[in-house]
Amino acid sequence: MTITNMSNPSTMTGAPVRGSDGEKLGKIDAIYFDNDTDAPEWAAVKSGLFGGHVSLVPLAQASWDGDTLSVPLDKAALKAAPHHDPDVKISAADEDELYRHYGLTAGRFTTAVEGTAVDTSGSNERRDLTGAPGVQGRDTSGPTTDSAMTRSEEQLRVGTQTRESGRARLRKHVVTEHQQVTVPVSHEEITLSREPITDANRGDAYNGPAISEEEHEVTLHAQRPVVGTEAVAVERIKLGTETVTDTETVSGKVRKEQIEFDATDDSTGRATNRS
Repeated sequence: MTITNMSNPSTMTGAPVRGSDGEKLGKIDAIYFDNDTDAPEWAAVKSGLFGGHVSLVPLAQASWDGDTLSVPLDKAALKAAPHHDPDVKISAADEDELYRHYGLTAGRFTTAVEGTAVDTSGSNERRDLTGAPGVQGRDTSGPTTDSAMTRSEEQLRVGTQTRESGRARLRKHVVTEHQQVTVPVSHEEITLSREPITDANRGDAYNGPAISEEEHEVTLHAQRPVVGTEAVAVERIKLGTETVTDTETVSGKVRKEQIEFDATDDSTGRATNRS
């Protein structure tokens, strides 16, 4: 593949990097130049959560459309690439490992910059491209730098991710329990009463033979408790979720640059200040 429109490689810093399937792999963190040819050779790509993983991809296998760097890699291949410390130059051993990973010929491969092929067999160095093209670094003294030095520091980037923390379910089963209920019941009992002969009952008293044998029977009744069951719906129970917000304290190590100010004064001697 051919890298074009790179007269000013600073336009690539921060640009997205997409893989062979069009998936976004990360962002360009820096461009590494060959110290002998001053040609861009590697792109440092930040990927992973908070951009914590930095991998180098060869520009010889990439294409640049002015906005996006496209590489013939997928996310797995980029993750498997050798990790690189952004603050360390690429050593010869590092290059050999990268060549093997990407299937390149060690010691030489060609990067086309605006149609011109160059030999990139020398050591490689990260360039901070926030200044003008050709600047060796914004913190390097020389005719191409200005009068200011930039101090940078790392900051923690904290986010959240949702994961499964547990499960709950409703299960219904039948249990048997003993209940006691008091039920009022009634029964009939025999009562014997005697009443004298009066004008009111005299007719009934003389109805029938004067002297005879006979029986009179009364049926007694009594209530008994009867037990049965009936299924009755009493309530409905359902599961739901609610979000409870809490706070957790996280910590991490960050680095920051310090700038020392040294000055020589004839009257007071050497003065040092650190910011």
